[in-house]
Amino acid sequence: MSLVRGSAAAARPAWLPHFGQYPAPLYLGIGIVGAIFLLAVFAPLVAPFDPIAQNLDVKLQGPSFAYPFGTDNFGRDILSRVIWGARVDLQIGLIGVVFPFLIGTSIGAVAGYAGGVVDAIAMRVVDVVLAFPFLVLMLAIIAILQPGLGSFYIAMALVGWVSYARLIRAQVLVLISADYVLAARSLGYSHGRVLFRHILPNAITGSIVFSMSDVVLVVLNGAAISYLGLGVQPPTAEWGIMIAEGQNFITTAWWITAFPGFAIVVMALGFSLLADGLGELLGVRE
Repeated sequence: MSLVRGSAAAARPAWLPHFGQYPAPLYLGIGIVGAIFLLAVFAPLVAPFDPIAQNLDVKLQGPSFAYPFGTDNFGRDILSRVIWGARVDLQIGLIGVVFPFLIGTSIGAVAGYAGGVVDAIAMRVVDVVLAFPFLVLMLAIIAILQPGLGSFYIAMALVGWVSYARLIRAQVLVLISADYVLAARSLGYSHGRVLFRHILPNAITGSIVFSMSDVVLVVLNGAAISYLGLGVQPPTAEWGIMIAEGQNFITTAWWITAFPGFAIVVMALGFSLLADGLGELLGVRE
């Protein structure tokens, strides 16, 4: 029995902690994000009503046993709309991070490794993008295109990549003179292999951790864009739209804005804890 246990321990990677050694924020983040993900996936089974079905006979009813989160001015169930809204906002957060992550990581890695003119051009483009307020630049891009989720994702890809480019470039510049990189070069490996197989896997950890916290900003930006009428369009159940629709009833029907606002806070808390836990686990300081 001791030999079996010894073999299992030896087979465990040195960097992988035991189950009880993971940071507490990581457990909490996984729990919150996992619960939101399950609600989004099983929304048709969990939501008690159709999120866009109107019933004027029960409009503006406060929280009750029949309607735990109350109803809005069209008689739509707020609980059902919050649950279905998790699908849209989770999609906004994840897709809105993937494309900037891929674009920024690629540009930053190539710029840092190539140096010279390539690096100078890439960094000047980064400086130009950073010269404009983030949300204002996004609004301008969406206005040029057309309101909707597709335009939001394009705007995020065109604006959000700069943070990842700067982060990965800094890591590449540090690792480019590492012993294992010099050894790979001396063996005659191509530049692509050295960069993408030896440098990037060791440089990308910080970007992965940052992407978890970036989801929070993307969700908040998506809610803000939808609140302004340039993102998700009614009658789709989305938390930003729900807050915008309930602002005229804030003094008489507080629940219309309170519950979707609370949902945004919970999702932001979940991804923030997930980012903190991953950073602590991987030894990354943001």
